[in-house]
Amino acid sequence: MRELFLLDPDIVFLNHGSFGACPRPVFEAYQRWQRQLEWQPVAFIGRQADGFLDAARSELAAYLGVPSDDVVFVPNATSGLNVVARSLPLANGDEVLTTDLEYGALDHTWEHVCRKAGARYVKQVVPIPVDDPATTVEAIWAGVTPRTKVLFLSHITSGTALTLPVAELCRRARAAGILSVIDGAHAPGQIPLDLAAVGADLYAGNCHKWLCAPKGAAFLHVRPEHQAWVESLIVSWGWVEGSTSHRPDQGLVSRNQYQGTSDPAAYLTVPAAIRFQAEHDWPTVRAGCHALAVEARARLAELTGLPPIAPEPAATPGGYAWFSQMVAAPLPPIDALALKLRLYDEHRIEVPITHHGDRQFVRASFQGYTTRAELDALLVALTRLLPEVAA
Repeated sequence: MRELFLLDPDIVFLNHGSFGACPRPVFEAYQRWQRQLEWQPVAFIGRQADGFLDAARSELAAYLGVPSDDVVFVPNATSGLNVVARSLPLANGDEVLTTDLEYGALDHTWEHVCRKAGARYVKQVVPIPVDDPATTVEAIWAGVTPRTKVLFLSHITSGTALTLPVAELCRRARAAGILSVIDGAHAPGQIPLDLAAVGADLYAGNCHKWLCAPKGAAFLHVRPEHQAWVESLIVSWGWVEGSTSHRPDQGLVSRNQYQGTSDPAAYLTVPAAIRFQAEHDWPTVRAGCHALAVEARARLAELTGLPPIAPEPAATPGGYAWFSQMVAAPLPPIDALALKLRLYDEHRIEVPITHHGDRQFVRASFQGYTTRAELDALLVALTRLLPEVAA
C-alpha cells in the first residue's frame, strides 16, 4: 500500500500517530475541492458551502453512529476540546477529574480554564502496567468527589498508546450527574468507533490521523442536551439570529460551521477518506497492523529486557484490547533527545520518544503502508544506539 501514500520513500515512517498521512486518492480529492473553491470563491463560500458541509457531516456522522446535527467540523481535536472547556460554566471550587496520561496541550487548556474559574484540575494516577480494565476504571473513579463536575479522558492516550475503558467511565459519570468529555484524537480510523456506544456527553476526534483525511479535519460531537451551552471559538455570522448565515437554525452547527472566510476543503474530503478505507478492506488492514504492533512489543521487550505496559487481548479479562495500531514500548534510562535525533539523522527513522513520569518509551505506529522490514530497521538502529545514548 506504500505507493498509495505520498510519503518520502527514503524515510522509515513509524510516526503516523502524530499527524497522520494522507493517501494519494484522498489528497487528490482534497485538491479538487480547493480548485473548485478558487474557481468561483463567492459562489462556493457564499452560496454552496453550507450544503457541501452538511453533506460531509452527514457521511461522517453515519460513520460515527450519531445524528448529523450533533456533529460539527473543527480543525483538530484540541480545537474541539477548547470549544468545550472554554464554554463550560465552571464555578469556584468545582473539580475537573482526569488522569496522569493525558495529552500535554489539553492539560494546558484545562489548567488555564480552571485557574480562571477558581476550579481544580485533578490528575488521578493510573497504575502502569495495566491489566484488568476494571482495575483501571476503579483507579480513575476513585478520584471522584462531591465537587467533580467533569470527567475528562483520552480514548487512546498519546504518550503511552493505551486504549482506556471510556465507555464504562462515561456510563458511571452519567449516572452520577458528571459531564463526560473524551479526547478521541487517536481513535477514528484506528479502532471501530461507535459514539452512541461510547456514551460520552462530548467527544472530539481527529480525522487527519488514523482516518487518513487531510490535515485540518476533525470533529466535535455534542449530545443534544448540551448543545445550548456549547459555544464556538469564534463569534461570527453563524452566532446571531437573523444574520447573513443561510442556515435557519442558530444552534451548535450554525455557531461552529459559519465563521467567515475559510477553506473547508479538508472537511469536505472526510467522506473520501472514509470511502478509501472502506474500499481497501480496512478491518483487514487494521488486523495486519495490529499483528505488527504485537510483534514490535515482543521484540522491543526482548531487546531492552523491559516488559510491555499492557497485556495482549488474549491475556486480558474479557479480551479487552489495550492497544491497536500504535504501541509504546519502555526504554531504559537514555538521553531521549539524542536518541530521537540520531534515529532520524543516522537511520532515517521517524519515530517519537515519549514519556510518562520518569519513564521513557519508543512509540511506534503501524499503518497500512508499514512493512516488517521497517520494523526490522527500527530494531537494528535501537540495538546500536541504546548503549550509546544511555543516561
